[in-house]
Amino acid sequence: MKMIRPVLLCLCVMFVAVMGCRGGGQIYQVKDAPIQTATGKQPSMEDVQNAIITAGVGLGWQMAVAKPGEIIGTLNLRSHQAVVTIPYTTKHYSILYKSSNNLKYDAATQTIHENYLAWIQRLDGAIRTRVTAAGIK
Repeated sequence: MKMIRPVLLCLCVMFVAVMGCRGGGQIYQVKDAPIQTATGKQPSMEDVQNAIITAGVGLGWQMAVAKPGEIIGTLNLRSHQAVVTIPYTTKHYSILYKSSNNLKYDAATQTIHENYLAWIQRLDGAIRTRVTAAGIK
């Protein structure tokens, strides 16, 4: 019994140390992803804008047109907030980190909360799906 306590104490200290050292992941950005539709036809700027907005809103993002060819996406989850800029044309789109709150963003190392990666990958996948269907009427 005397040996179990020190072992448990060491395990607890190691667990806390490992969990406390868990860092974030690298900032994930989508740059110049090609826009390809199912029909092979080039979509209009309105088609691309609608596809991006619909994809984001479907995942809980707040999407706002900043100017022609640029959308700002904001995701609020509990106490976390991620903000991205989504510039687009009829041929390409990008998803670029803009700002965040409570996501442990470190500008020097370009790291952020590990969940950010999954959020951006899901948004990218949803945009690709919507863009593929863009212009189909």
